[in-house]
Amino acid sequence: MLVHLHVKNLALIQEVQADFGPGLNILTGETGAGKSILMGSVNLALGQKMSRGMIREGAPYALVELVFQVDSCTEEKLKELDVFPEEGQVIITRKLMENRSISKVNGEASTAGNIKKIAALLLDIHGQHEHQSLLYPEKQMEILDEFGGGEILEKKEGVKGFYIEYSRLKKELESYQIDEEQRRREMGFLEYEIQEISQAQLKPGEDQELETVYRKLANGKKITEGLGSVYQITGYEGEGMGAQMGRAMQKISQIREYDSELENIYSSMEDMDSLLNDLNRELSSYLSEFVFSDEEFQETENRLDLINHLKSKYGHTIEEILSYQGEKEKELERLENFQARKKDLERRLEEQEMLLKKASQKLTRCRKDWASMLEEKIIQSLQDLNFLNVEFHISFREKESYTAQGKDSITFMISTNPGEPVLPLQQVVSGGELSRIMLAIKTLLADKDQTETLIFDEIDTGISGRTAQKVAEKMKVIGENHQVLCITHLPQIASQADYHYLIEKNVENMETSTRIRRLSYDDSVEELARMLGGAKITDAVLQNAAEMKDLAQQQKNTRLK
Repeated sequence: MLVHLHVKNLALIQEVQADFGPGLNILTGETGAGKSILMGSVNLALGQKMSRGMIREGAPYALVELVFQVDSCTEEKLKELDVFPEEGQVIITRKLMENRSISKVNGEASTAGNIKKIAALLLDIHGQHEHQSLLYPEKQMEILDEFGGGEILEKKEGVKGFYIEYSRLKKELESYQIDEEQRRREMGFLEYEIQEISQAQLKPGEDQELETVYRKLANGKKITEGLGSVYQITGYEGEGMGAQMGRAMQKISQIREYDSELENIYSSMEDMDSLLNDLNRELSSYLSEFVFSDEEFQETENRLDLINHLKSKYGHTIEEILSYQGEKEKELERLENFQARKKDLERRLEEQEMLLKKASQKLTRCRKDWASMLEEKIIQSLQDLNFLNVEFHISFREKESYTAQGKDSITFMISTNPGEPVLPLQQVVSGGELSRIMLAIKTLLADKDQTETLIFDEIDTGISGRTAQKVAEKMKVIGENHQVLCITHLPQIASQADYHYLIEKNVENMETSTRIRRLSYDDSVEELARMLGGAKITDAVLQNAAEMKDLAQQQKNTRLK
């Protein structure tokens, strides 16, 4: 269960901490005090997106910390997600800054996706408007499948596997839906493309080699003139470097006998002369072998033009062109064996559809079995919530085509008054009734999945009077087997609290902040009186609030006995 909540610098909240207990934890307060912000902080800690405006004005960051105490069963499931509770505790924190946020589980960084998986084991949050999703068939199917648990999930996985292969075969067969004339046209075009590439006899890397040769030939005159000049500058004739080096060596040779250190200089000059001599031989050899051929130049240019033409049509490189050729050869082979391949695909698709059909039928039968049980459970739960003469039925309809979820489409049908026909949910219920129906369903799913903590954020919208009392009693019953955190504006529900918290807005030094405090018995009675009587709290209202509180306690004691 959620044992501790710490929120800092979030919207109106400067810093609040709250310790929650088992059973029914009720949070009340004036409109605008920050009740939903406080509960919204739980969603933020569990990965919900946030806007920059959520960080309190002037604060560098916001922080939300949740501390859960888990039982041994949940602990084992958490270990499968690489989460290892310390002394049975799981601590989830999220630090929110202007441009990023950091989430941690027990001090180790974690992704939002992983935290959502962890949160699914720890708690279930029902927001203010979530009950509206109950009107959509997809949500209704999700509820039934969740109620059916592993049995339905196993059959859904089987359907999904068959559906993936069925869709693949169907898509492939659709590519064969062409007439004979179109097939021949496509074959002719493919043969032309394949032949054009084949005749070129391309070799990988050939284009790069040709471009090197072409560059050399195209600039042959510049190359020979440039090297000729270099040969003259470094040569051994006239004023060339070689000739000047020879004269310099002769001068050193005449004086080196006078100083032994001159031998080193002479030796270095010999090395330089040798290098110049080698360089001149290489230049001479290159110039004598370099012959510009118009024929070779034209062949190279033509070959490059052909390759570039093919590149413009089939790929940016020779490797891409050859790959394109391979693909077209496969496509041509497919068209050449068109009829045989088409018949084979039709046979395989028919076999796969039969497998998918059988798997879908098994899934439907399984869903209908669980639907019967769910109908009974929901009717009983709705009667507990003051739907005295309710009828509830899950209607099945077969979709026109298969999906990865099977072929079922379901509709929740309901009649809330005697003599009225059973109609789809969206045609019958009001907002308050929808809230109660969702509460009934959440209760059933929580009991089945053993979710320890349930959070309800103002689910009592649109209800009052006797119905409010029934909802309050239901919340109390849920609280006997689960930890429940509930934000409410109804005194009937608040009176049932095992732990009652007041969320209030405080103004100090021209700054507004939200705080939370746990109420004593007397404080709780006072808060109930405020909820009952509004601005003016009389002795009669206080007495009424105390009676409501005491009656709730008596009912609890009676149930426990």
